[in-house]
Amino acid sequence: MRRNLVELTRNSYDLLVIGGGIYGACVAWEASLRGLSVALVEKADFGGATSANSLKTIHGGLRYLQHGDLKRMRESIHERTSLMRIAPNLVHPLPVLIPTYGHGMKGKEVLSVALAINDLISCDRNRQLDPQKHISNGRVISKQQCQQLLPGIPQEGLTGAAVFYDAQVYNSERLTLSFLRSAEQAGAVVANYVEVTGFLQAGNRVTGIQGQDVLSGNQFDIRAKTVVNTSGPWINRVLNLLKQPEQQPEQQPEQQPQQQPRVPLAKAMNLVIRRPLCESYAVGISTQNSYRDSDAIVNKGSRLLFIAPWRGKSLVGTSYAVWDQDPDNFNITQQDIQDLLDDINQAWPSVKLNQADVAFVHGGLLPRTGITETGEPQLAKNYQIFDHAKEEFPGLISVAGVKYTTARDVAEKVVDQVFRSWGQKPSKSLSSVTPIYGGQIEQFEVFLQTEIFKQPYGLGEEVMRRLVYNYGSAYQDVLLYLERVSDHSSAPTDDLAVLKAEVLYGVVEEMAQTLGDVVFRRTELGSAGHPGNEALRICAEVMGAQLGWSRSQIELELDKVNHIFNMGGALSQDKSIGIETLNSPVSLAENIL
Repeated sequence: MRRNLVELTRNSYDLLVIGGGIYGACVAWEASLRGLSVALVEKADFGGATSANSLKTIHGGLRYLQHGDLKRMRESIHERTSLMRIAPNLVHPLPVLIPTYGHGMKGKEVLSVALAINDLISCDRNRQLDPQKHISNGRVISKQQCQQLLPGIPQEGLTGAAVFYDAQVYNSERLTLSFLRSAEQAGAVVANYVEVTGFLQAGNRVTGIQGQDVLSGNQFDIRAKTVVNTSGPWINRVLNLLKQPEQQPEQQPEQQPQQQPRVPLAKAMNLVIRRPLCESYAVGISTQNSYRDSDAIVNKGSRLLFIAPWRGKSLVGTSYAVWDQDPDNFNITQQDIQDLLDDINQAWPSVKLNQADVAFVHGGLLPRTGITETGEPQLAKNYQIFDHAKEEFPGLISVAGVKYTTARDVAEKVVDQVFRSWGQKPSKSLSSVTPIYGGQIEQFEVFLQTEIFKQPYGLGEEVMRRLVYNYGSAYQDVLLYLERVSDHSSAPTDDLAVLKAEVLYGVVEEMAQTLGDVVFRRTELGSAGHPGNEALRICAEVMGAQLGWSRSQIELELDKVNHIFNMGGALSQDKSIGIETLNSPVSLAENIL
């Protein structure tokens, strides 16, 4: 990918996408795959301000049975299958265990029925799918088996556990980037660090955007037939840039243009715990705090915490709170972190977590529909697509997504709407069956073992495994940079040499502009916690040499990344964890269970 702002301004596009998170990336890929000319701009780094921080779960929506929402279950199940098919290196099956208590809503009997219904609704989930990706039927296990799998689980009333299968994304940042790279390979022009400062309008019709290069301050225009706003938590701010139509004297109040939709937000937070709390299974465990979902047909009376093994650590979440402030002022306080730790310790006392166990904090903003009687946010359950032609702004469509899992499906519907807005019949979508960047793998386990056996450059098994999981069939493109980073004073095949190659690849091929772009999003180096000062300095030195950074710039970049780690790791004495100066990721996080 090349950051070519001149090309952006020189052409007029069928579609211009605002926002480079998972929704924008999927829209760009979907539209490019259907033959449209596409441009995409992101005000920070791709996937760094909207999509980095879900619980990494690609789920089939078992919890939607509470709402009787079978349509949404089918959508989620289909998308889980699609992602495992088109990104086989990044998305893999995940077994989930939920302890059962008593004989009511949390008992074996009710959950066994739920599992049976889930299996029936998802009966075609493994059709034409790599055997390694097959989702097994759910089952219930005994109290003894549950105790063996989860030592120290609360015993009072324990009757066993329900086991079902979902999926987990190994690296959500690279999944977002893979959609963007596929779009770019199909002809899209994409650029990070370009902020939208206004809309181009011919009367009320939106004809493009006014943009500013965040790195240089240069301003320019980009023209397009239709603009799609996928700016996540910033959707309200972007819509406020519209120039409102002048009211005609003869207009009656009922004829006045509708107000732009305002999407209220909720704060969500997940923790990365340094130690694995569960080895083989993700675990859903009920909190002791009462919770009532006003939209549910059946209420369990409490919220589930989700704990998942991930890269030798544990992901724990999600806690929620109402957020009524500017998304740029987003913060997570030490008290927020402690409250979630307290909830975990109450639900599973034997884990005895404290703030020293927290390796990193993932925080984000997601849509809500209201506030419960107890003051908790009522999370939005369905995506929204706003065609602003209805508010007299033809040429503009906005998207408010609620799930990472279904971004591709929503993108398909958005592009269908774009064609319809032009008075055209939508062309057929192929994005659910077309492998994205790195996904040209028929059978993942066979491919992985074959590539490990080849031992290119004499690389060891763990290094090869990491490369294949992150880059899939494109991992050899990364290794082409090994010779360029070798100083011939040490073996070019050690782990640090491969890291240097990944950094250089991220800069040259994937538009990384800052050290944080490489550490948190191009590689897996920093998304689970601090990798060590030596690794960070090596990254900074390699990147600095490629981009011509001065010594002071290298030190500044290191300071910024370390500051994010200190605050994201809950190690700082500061009162809050913010994004305004850190460019720390903010997520339209997924409501997992």
